[in-house]
Amino acid sequence: MNAEYVLTLSCPDRPGVVAAVSGLLAARGCNITESQQFGDQTAKRFFMRVQFTAALPQDELSSAFAGLVPEFGMDFKLRDLSVKPKVLILVSKFGHCLNDLLYRVRSGLLDIEIVAVASNHPDLRPLTQSYGIDYHHLPVTPETRPRQEAEILALVEHYQVELVVLARYMQVLSEDLCEKLSGRAINIHHSFLPSFKGAKPYHQAHDRGVKLIGATAHYVTSDLDEGPIIEQEVARVDHSHSPADLVAIGRDVECVALARAVRWHAEQRVLLDGHKTIVFPR
Repeated sequence: MNAEYVLTLSCPDRPGVVAAVSGLLAARGCNITESQQFGDQTAKRFFMRVQFTAALPQDELSSAFAGLVPEFGMDFKLRDLSVKPKVLILVSKFGHCLNDLLYRVRSGLLDIEIVAVASNHPDLRPLTQSYGIDYHHLPVTPETRPRQEAEILALVEHYQVELVVLARYMQVLSEDLCEKLSGRAINIHHSFLPSFKGAKPYHQAHDRGVKLIGATAHYVTSDLDEGPIIEQEVARVDHSHSPADLVAIGRDVECVALARAVRWHAEQRVLLDGHKTIVFPR
């Protein structure tokens, strides 16, 4: 029975990469079902995502692609799409993004496995456990932050987590934790930044009469809220919207942007290109 795989790669931009990859797949009886590529003319790098079916085991295919590495200077990943990525969600008191992700997974709209939820507050335990998912209350203070972050890493190791999602987790991760989760942690926040910092950003935006509000999903780095952007969503507003309206609309766009970012990451549609991303959406 054929398995479905995704190959993602990046390498210096030069002729012959597509031919080498497609030729390798054809020689092994693989069938390409989707292929996307992009050449970054500034960075002089080539990016490619190929989805295909094959009757061969993953390790055999990985060994074959490894043979292309010396010639093309290629970095590649090969994933079996039947294996769902294991996800740990971090959350504080706002539950809209968590609730949205839980619902999408249960409804079959998001092909990941949420293995656990961790929070610095106990509030969202009933919601999480109603889905049969483990909930870990990890309170934190400035003095206990190193120990609390060690507990987060212990959960990552225990559950063999591939992706950590900060679903409105209102804590700043240390530089050390950011480095250990590099490329596998996604955050969501309102897109007013760097304007309207601090408390009640939507109230500040209302006072300024903004006409657009939005949300940004990005990879977590030690540069606060400045990691490589995966997805952004916006909604138009006007003078008739109250601050409460803006908050409600903002929560909706946060859910949409985060869900897309998580899905694209899980489907290997996001490739890092320095401080930005290459996204191959379906």
